[in-house]
Amino acid sequence: MNSSILIDISQLRVGMYIQLDVGWLHHPFPVSSFRVAAAEQIATLRELGLTEVRYFPKKSDPELRELVPAAWSVPEMKASSSSAPEAATATATVDPEAQRRRELLEAQNRTLAACNQRFGEATRQYQALERVVSEHPDQARTKGETLVSGCVAELLENGDSVIRLLSEGVGERNALHPINVMVISLLLGRALGMKSAELHDLGIAALIHDLGKLKLPPNLRQPTPSMIPMERTRYETHVGESVTLATRMGLPESVITAVARHHEMADGSGFPLRLSGPDLGRASQVLALVNRYDRMCNPANGVDALTPHEALSVIFAQLKARFDSVVLGAFIRMMGVYPPGSIVQLVNDRYAIVASVNSSRPLRPKVIVHDSRVPKDEAPILDLETVPELGIRRSLKPAQLPRDALDYLSPRQRICYFFERAVSPGPEEAGS
Repeated sequence: MNSSILIDISQLRVGMYIQLDVGWLHHPFPVSSFRVAAAEQIATLRELGLTEVRYFPKKSDPELRELVPAAWSVPEMKASSSSAPEAATATATVDPEAQRRRELLEAQNRTLAACNQRFGEATRQYQALERVVSEHPDQARTKGETLVSGCVAELLENGDSVIRLLSEGVGERNALHPINVMVISLLLGRALGMKSAELHDLGIAALIHDLGKLKLPPNLRQPTPSMIPMERTRYETHVGESVTLATRMGLPESVITAVARHHEMADGSGFPLRLSGPDLGRASQVLALVNRYDRMCNPANGVDALTPHEALSVIFAQLKARFDSVVLGAFIRMMGVYPPGSIVQLVNDRYAIVASVNSSRPLRPKVIVHDSRVPKDEAPILDLETVPELGIRRSLKPAQLPRDALDYLSPRQRICYFFERAVSPGPEEAGS
């Protein structure tokens, strides 16, 4: 049991693990629970006006655990200590560090809103393409190329990109899958070294790969275990229908080929032609993997949904043979062990949701941490790159979260991503 005691601020030592019982905006540290690493941190705590801190002996450096006599503990909060949060607040109102963190919180909310808006607009552009593709395939091609060209240009201008988890309910529901597959495919294509023209063709193929489902009744647009063979055969015809529409749109052969093979697998277990590794081009290999990942995270029946971490784990542990090893390796390096949307527990036992991953530093994602002292809409994004001692212990299913953490973190019913420009590592990155 991680029991704690209150100790006087004068008793604080480097190596002690402490918790600050004040809100996030009222202190300058990236987290409220941490091991004191330097005398400067103790000085900062005193400047905040705190008279006591909560101390965890068992989490502290071993040589300090026996140095805590009973007299150090504070059995009851002193009258003066009840004003500690107010003192901290008073300090914070003029504290430039607290002001900076407020600005970072505003910046993080602005960047998320911008990503939500760009993704939502992309879904509406896709819907416009769908509406005209049967009667005016040339117009559909123009709409698709305009959408993809804009995304490719933005991606190439970004330098390093951050893969960002979007808000619940973003975008038009029936367009989420094609836009999600397009976004992730472009990111993966870039990670694989594809140039602008290749990325453009990949993006178009990803965008329109399921257009043929418009020819199917709604109940046959997603495969289910209960499908009878006749229904399964009908479902599989969507690939040919997508190819027909792509051809009528006048798209290049490279795009049509990728669309035709987006359900083919490296081990020959796919459809419709059961092609295998040597017969698959790079674009179709990317599309097959990303399409499968998105369907695992966002199945037709939400009860069957896997968390992003679970989906990646299943692909790597059970389905590895179905995907090209180079493409799968690049995908795992890009998404990290805990892709955005994963629910995790940190090494300090706190619960968090992965908010974004920098594709160049995927093992240290940014997370939103459950902290009941901070209002949900003010929760900061914590960059684990800046807190090396605070890592991820394990992944969790949403059902494993305590109710208050579940309500606070709001695991997404639909996992949707967009990308944004990464910034240089450092303290400013915490709110980007």
